[in-house]
Parts: sequence; structure tokens; C-alpha cells
Amino acid sequence: MTGLEHTVIGVPGRTAATIERYDFRRPTTLAREHARVLELAFETFARQWGTQLTAKVRVVSQVGCEQVVMQTYDEYAASLPLSTAMVLCTIEGSEAKAVIQLPTSAALTWVSYMLGSTHAQFPPERKFTQIEQALVRGLFEDSLDDLRYSLGSLLVDAISVDAIQYNSQFAQAAATSDLMIVASFAIRVGDSSTNATLALPAEVLLRQLGERNPTSSTANAAGLVTAQLARVPVDVALQFAPATVRPGEVLGLAVGDLLRIPHPQHRPLDVTVDGQSLARAAVGSNGSRLACVIVTTEENQ
Repeated sequence: MTGLEHTVIGVPGRTAATIERYDFRRPTTLAREHARVLELAFETFARQWGTQLTAKVRVVSQVGCEQVVMQTYDEYAASLPLSTAMVLCTIEGSEAKAVIQLPTSAALTWVSYMLGSTHAQFPPERKFTQIEQALVRGLFEDSLDDLRYSLGSLLVDAISVDAIQYNSQFAQAAATSDLMIVASFAIRVGDSSTNATLALPAEVLLRQLGERNPTSSTANAAGLVTAQLARVPVDVALQFAPATVRPGEVLGLAVGDLLRIPHPQHRPLDVTVDGQSLARAAVGSNGSRLACVIVTTEENQ
């Protein structure tokens, strides 16, 4: 088995959830605590982006962060439409580039709002003119300011718009095996809705979060196992010597009956863990609670 197929599960009263494909041969996943930190940062960016769009295009806009995952750049590029707008952004100190991707028609609609039009429609594959490209660059340069604010100490290097590409297969923002943190957004500007993605090189963010999957040396594996087992809680019981009775006696027990226990009064009780006797102890007390005093121990292999 190499992965799980995409499956939609319906739960009454809840939105259907999608189970995503997971490749067990290459488990590139975010640690849970790191994923939560990134989700909060990108949710903040979504709110800032929505406010900035409203101010720029002069139409009420909303942006919501839907998902944050880690993928190779090859997987990310393969998930995009062949023809789309990809704003490539350089990050100081990193050869890989960040990518803001959205349909060209959506970006052109925003530009038309900025220029005062409200009913413009554009073919999905049309490229930007020089004027449109300048307006789009300015729009996303402001978005990068919001991104730096939202990520805070996670993004310490300078980031700026570099170029705009229109073919997801030829953009070459990073090496195919480079890991990217990919955030997906749902954007609503006026009456139009669209989806966008933001991909950042994982190395840029994860080094601020610390080691993603910390591991310990296996040179002292036996010692590590012993140390871990020593911290596992177990139930300890104080037992009398067992008594042997017939089933008929058990079934006929009634209130007031006495069972003879073959345990001498002078003999300490057995201290057991999961039925295994480890020591013997005398009954005592500790304040208002019962206690036992270990008198002998037994070595068990």
C-alpha cells in the first residue's frame, strides 16, 4: 500500500470532509505543533489580506485560510492549473522562491475594480498588459507587507516580488524535490469568488520553528527503552495468599457467609504487579490512610 485514495465522508449536520492521499514512502508532513503555529499565522495573514484588498479595490473583500500543508514543489506545481498567474517572490538568502498563485481572470477583475469598472469579464488565459502587471505587482507588494507582519519572527528574511509567470509547469520557482509550505485561501471580492495559494520554501520557516522531527541516537537503544519503561505508571496490588473454593460454594455465597483465607497472620502480604509477585510487605498506616512496609523483595527474570 502506497497511499490512501481521496474519499469524501458525509456526517449528518457537518460539512463533508475529504481524506487526502498520503504517501507512506515519503511522509512529508508537518509536526502537529508546527502546523498549528503556521495555521494561526496564515489565518492572521488572511484577515490582513482581506482588509488590504477592500482598501485597494474599493469593494468589500474577505479572505479565509482553508488549509496549510507541506508538499514538494513538484507536487505543488502539479496541483495547479496549467494556465494561471504565479507571482514569484525572492527571499533573501534562499535560492527557492515564494509563489502567490491565483487565476489571471481573478487578478484582472481586481484591477478592473481598482480602475472603476464593475462588470468586466476576462478569458481565463489572458495575460496582463504592462499597466495591469504594474498594478498587480503593487497589489502583491502590499500583500507581502501583510505577510511579513503576520508571520512575524517566522519570516526574518526580506521578501519581494520578482516576476509573474503564466504557466505553472515552466515557472521553476524551486527544485522539484524542495519542500514548500503551501497555504490555500478562499477569496471573495464583491460578488466574485476564487481560490488562491501561497507557497513558501519550508526551509525558510521551519528553521525558525526548530527541528521538525527530532530524533535520538539508537546507539543505546536498550538503555532508552529501559528508561522509558521506568516512567510508565503501573497498578500495584497488596494480596493475601489465594484460597481455593469450588464453583458451588461461589454460586451459593450469601450475605454473612465466611470464606477461610489460608494466609497466616504472621506472614506479610504479597506486593504484585499484573499478578507477578515483586515483594512482600506488612500492613501499616500513613496518617489516616492504609499503607504497607516492604520487608522483602523478589528478583523476577
